[in-house]
Amino acid sequence: QVQLVESGGGLVQAGGSLRLSCAASGRTFSSYIMGWFRQAPGKEREFVAAIWWNSGRTSYADSVKGRFTISRDNAKNTVYLQMNSLKPEDTAVYYCAATQGPWLRVDMFHYWGQGTQVTVSS
Repeated sequence: QVQLVESGGGLVQAGGSLRLSCAASGRTFSSYIMGWFRQAPGKEREFVAAIWWNSGRTSYADSVKGRFTISRDNAKNTVYLQMNSLKPEDTAVYYCAATQGPWLRVDMFHYWGQGTQVTVSS
């Protein structure tokens, strides 16, 4: 049974940092793309960042480029999202997800975590 468990969310002031973690279990993810998405109240779920587990290749939404960094730890089967220079508009529930690709669309991701709340105060 595949499980993705996020942690690390919380309340932070604008300009601050948070690191989200996603612990993956239940299968071998070496052929998967791991993604982070977020959903703010009243808005659709949107792509934030992705990492190809095998190669380490990364992709980012324009809104987070230069501020967020996605990475993975193979030994711990964990994916991270380091978020710096946070803005109030980054406030959302952040979800970890996994897909075998090839596209980074929400509907292509078959496995999802339960989400973790990130709130950025101004």
